[in-house]
Amino acid sequence: MRRILLFYWMVMAHCAFAQLAEPIQFAEKIHDFGEIVETKGLAVFDFTFINRATRPVKIMAVQPSCGCTTPDWTKSQVLPGSTGFIRASYNPKDRPGYFDKTLAVTTDLDVNPIILRIKGNVVNTQSESKDVPYDLVVENGQLLLRNSSFNVGKVYVNKDPLSTEFPVFNRGKDTLSILGIVTPPHIKVTVAKKIAPSAKASIRITYDGRMRNQFGYLSDNILLKTSDESQPEKSFSVYATAEEAFAPLSPLEQATAPAFKLDTYSVDFGTVRSGAPEERSVTYRNAGKKPLVIRHIQSNCTCLTIQPGANMLKPGQLATLQLTFNPEGRVGLQNKAITIYTTDPIIPVQRLLVRALID
Repeated sequence: MRRILLFYWMVMAHCAFAQLAEPIQFAEKIHDFGEIVETKGLAVFDFTFINRATRPVKIMAVQPSCGCTTPDWTKSQVLPGSTGFIRASYNPKDRPGYFDKTLAVTTDLDVNPIILRIKGNVVNTQSESKDVPYDLVVENGQLLLRNSSFNVGKVYVNKDPLSTEFPVFNRGKDTLSILGIVTPPHIKVTVAKKIAPSAKASIRITYDGRMRNQFGYLSDNILLKTSDESQPEKSFSVYATAEEAFAPLSPLEQATAPAFKLDTYSVDFGTVRSGAPEERSVTYRNAGKKPLVIRHIQSNCTCLTIQPGANMLKPGQLATLQLTFNPEGRVGLQNKAITIYTTDPIIPVQRLLVRALID
């Protein structure tokens, strides 16, 4: 059994490293349009990518999964370090309801396509139907929501606040009144003071990354005080991922920018005895030509402690990242990740995968 687990672990580590080493790196591979109005024409989104390969790359074809999606893309070769785009245009006409479509992107670097996804919900504002929305399936007293929490996605510590809207539906027989809202200072919640029975509304969450002033995956809590007799106080978690935004770089700026590099993107702790912490080290460096700053390092598990050798690196400088894995209270195969936020303007967020088999 142990041999099987070790084999599985080695295969997964290899696959994970291959994913991190993708020569074509997209800013995101999934885009949610949210609600789009059927009568307002095409919904358009650009998937942007950077060529991290050592040679020019050309997009050979983009194949959508449906005739409702029309693609466009950068037709010329994309030089190393330069950016390109894949444009997805979705036609909502006569297609009410939820959609989830893919685009298969083929390049001259790899015969295996890169899969991009678009999704959303097509609505008709002229419809008077009061039916319960099909996609609101989570109950909180009188309210129906898509999820039990709100994920606002990516926010920035150096840009203006971002707003995201989340649909809700009053399934009760009485009007739902919002009597009060409690939030942390960096979050603002806007919602109608009264939501009629069988009516849809939206909760608008504005998240100020500058005020939060912290990197990484963040969690907060908001509280709605309502007239809902079955559940008057409605508590929700709000999740966000905070990063630093960088302006597009010219070829000269890219050549002289700081560049964060790890000597490996996968750490193997091997078999670890329960209750016996293990240590490993990873070398990192500034491969660029300007000073580099490590803004934040975050583990997705309390079992991992990280200590950087230096938070500021001169061009060419090396340092060591010290990792301590504590297996206490854990059994079997463990797959964890460390996320590193730096001032590398090309790849500001990088991940180090950590695996261990607890005996």
